[in-house]
This record gives sequence, structure tokens and C-alpha cells, in this order.
Amino acid sequence: MITRIAFLLLALCLACGSAVAAEAGLVIGSKKFTESVIIGDIAADLGRAAGTNVTHRQELGGTRLLWDALRSGAIDLYPEYTGTLIHEILAGERIPDAEALNAALARRGLRMSRSLGFSDTYALGMTIENARRLGIASLSDLSRHPEIRFGLSNEFLNRADGWPGLRAAYGLPLRSPTGLDHDLAYRALTSGAVDVIDLYTTDAEIAADHLVTLVDDRHYFPGYDAVILYRIDAVRRYPAVLASILRLEGAIDTSTMITMNAQARLEHRDEASIATDFVRDRFAIVTEDHSQGLASRVVQRTLEHLSLTLVSLAAAIAVAIPLGVFAARYPRIARGIMTVSGVIQTIPSLALLVFMIPLLGIGAQPAIAALFLYSVLPILRNTTSGLNGIAPGLRASAIALGLTPWRRLRRVELPLALPAIFAGIKTAAVINIGTATLGALVGAGGYGQPILAGIRLDDFGLILEGAVPAAALALLTEAAFDLAERLVAPRGLRLETGSGI
Repeated sequence: MITRIAFLLLALCLACGSAVAAEAGLVIGSKKFTESVIIGDIAADLGRAAGTNVTHRQELGGTRLLWDALRSGAIDLYPEYTGTLIHEILAGERIPDAEALNAALARRGLRMSRSLGFSDTYALGMTIENARRLGIASLSDLSRHPEIRFGLSNEFLNRADGWPGLRAAYGLPLRSPTGLDHDLAYRALTSGAVDVIDLYTTDAEIAADHLVTLVDDRHYFPGYDAVILYRIDAVRRYPAVLASILRLEGAIDTSTMITMNAQARLEHRDEASIATDFVRDRFAIVTEDHSQGLASRVVQRTLEHLSLTLVSLAAAIAVAIPLGVFAARYPRIARGIMTVSGVIQTIPSLALLVFMIPLLGIGAQPAIAALFLYSVLPILRNTTSGLNGIAPGLRASAIALGLTPWRRLRRVELPLALPAIFAGIKTAAVINIGTATLGALVGAGGYGQPILAGIRLDDFGLILEGAVPAAALALLTEAAFDLAERLVAPRGLRLETGSGI
């Protein structure tokens, strides 16, 4: 019966996968901030105008994740900044100029476009009221105020061109700043929770929240010209598409980029529609608006989420139940098996996803692998406990009947342990549904996509668009397993709803 359940889950997964699968074509990535998503959508529209299918994997995380994905071939291009390339990604090579940068990229099979027309530089900012009250206008002024509370984005805290170098250059206080998500830092600043945050100079919130950008009087921050970073082999595979996308060189000035950021961040417009309008107005190219209605978005995310959870759960069932049988038969080995599974369970889910990227790239594969590892322990533990909990008299009766070990397992032991096994599978399924929302960070889609976008855009409605269906799916899953247990397990062996081992 358990085998049938695993096959059923796999069949459902294949159905979900076929519903969302499409030829990838050229794959564009973007970082987890609004400007990168908008540029990615614009590039995707220009690529599609050349007649080729283009996939845009949005909000894949930070700089290193996108760089590694590009190097591995998981994506073909993404928007980047020259200062980030020189002072963060290739910091160890001491690159003096653009010519040397192009040579360093070429050695890695990569190339960058000319500037898209604007520079998005790092800066530090404060509210105008606070800056005036403390008499702070430049970064040097901060050194005279050790009481200042810094709230800096997590990436900026660890970048070679970020906080460590900035603190040394200006002699800033040694107290540790608070690490924040960049999109939440503005709320922390305006609420008074912190005094200084790092800014991107094209952020729309600088004007909207009445912030002052502190003068970089020692010229610490380099130039960050926006470029398209792409694989050289993508030019050979999609020459017309790359030519179309590279029309973006010099096409976006600073004011235009700030306006588009404001439309997304402040007016809550969908980035896809913003990109469509820009491509139409700037290049006279009318493309299909790829923004979706609420119903179609929920359906698509549901299929993606089901695909992630069903594949990982089916694989966990196929592995954990035989492993649980083995552990029940050999108690001395069981302790080692449980320890290894328990250690995996303690690894933070986000860290486990990142660990999977070098092995499996981005998309559904690393998310499924991580979810599989998290699903093994509940099923393994309940299988072992269920088998060990069988009364010795029942085992003795099966032996007296002359049943072989395999027949005893199949006809007696597994049916008796079935309620406990079902409880473990149900627990794993519910855990998977919640944890799968993090898969959006590696391009796996699912309900995590609107949650991440909602956090980034400060849009509570988008957060609910992912959170409510995820909660509903978890409740439906629990109810489905309760029903399946009633249909399969003998009445006297059924566990009460909500119980487990």
C-alpha cells in the first residue's frame, strides 16, 4: 500500500510538472531587489521580440548566487554592476580598468555589455530631520557620533566593497551594525529603529521618505554602472536574442530607472507591466503583457508548489520506509542512521538550499533535494517506532504460522505499523509545504514567490497571496492523509487525528 502511495504521488507530480513545464530557451536571472527584476523583465521582453522563448527567473538571491548560476550555465545572463564585479566578485584580481575587467570575464567565458545608461551606487542615508539634528552631512561626520545605530543590508555587511572597508576608511564605530533585509531597512529607518542604512542611489524611497544621502567625501564607493553580464556561448546559441537585448546599452537614464523603481515600490505596479511599457515607449516594440491575474497566478504557484512537495515526499517515502525497516531489524545500526538524519534536520533550510546550488544549479532541483532530506527523518522515525512497537506475541504468532520474514513484514508487521507510518508521512508533507516557500530563493517558484515579492515591495496583499494558499494546502493535505488512513488502516489500528509517534 505504501508503494502505491509513493507511485500516486509521483504521478500527481508528473501531472503538475507537465502543466507548468515549457521550453526554457534563453534563461535570464535577476537579484532579489526591484531594479534587477525590472531590468530582467525588460531584457526578457526584448529577447521575446526576437522570436525566441525566454525565461526570467526572478529574485534568485544575492550577487554570489547569480554569479555562480551564470558560471555554471544555469542562467545565460543577468543585470550586474561594474563596481560589484571589480570590488566584490573579482576583488582578488585588482582590476584597474574596464579593459582588464573584460579580459577577466572573457577568461571565464563571460562578457558584459556597455553601460545601460545609469549608475546605481552604494550610499549611506538618514532621515533629513535626524541628519539636521545631529549635524551630519557626510560620511566623515558619522565618526563623531558613536551612538549612531546602523542598520545595514546583510549583503553589504559582508561585501569587500561594503561595511568592513567603509568602516576602516572613515574610522566608524566598531559596534556591530544590525543586519536587515534591504527592503525592510527603510521601514526601520523611518520608524526610528535605526539611524543610518545603506542605500542604492536609484531607490525611489530616498525622495519618498525624505532621506538625505550622506556625501562620500573620501570617495570610498566606486562607480556602479549597470550592465548586462552574459555567457559568450549564449551569443552563439541565440545571436538575434542577444542583439535585441543589447539594445539596452545606453537606453535607461538615472531618472527613468528611479521612476520605474517608484512605480513598482510605491505604486505597487507589476514589474512585468512596467517593463512592457518601457519597451513600447523606448523601442516602439509592442510585446504581450506577461503580468497575470490573481487566479492564474495562484493556479501556477499551486502547481509549482505541488510539484516540489510531491516529488520530494515520494522520494522520501521510497527511501525512508526501507531504511526504517532496516533500522528496526538492526538496533545497533539504527542509532547511527537516526543521528545522521537528525543532524540533517538541524541544518537551517536556507543554508541547505544554498549548499545544493553548486551540485544541482538553480530551479526546482535544489529545492526538491533539500525538501527530500527534511522529509526523511519523520517517516524514518515513525516507521522504526511503529515496527518496534508491535507486540511480541503478534510476531510470535506470525512465526508460528510459518511465514517467511518477507511475508511477515508485508502481511503482518507493515500493516500493524501503518498508522504510525502514515503519521510520519503526514508530518513530512505538512513540513514540506511550509519549507517549500523558501524554494523561491533559488528559482523554484511556488507560494514563496509572491511572499518574497510582497516583502520586497512592502505589499501585504502579495504576502497573503502566497501565505494563505500555503496554509490552506497544509490543512487540505492533513485532511487528505486522515481520510486515506481511514480508508486503508483497519479500524482498530487507526491513530486519533493529530497523534503521531
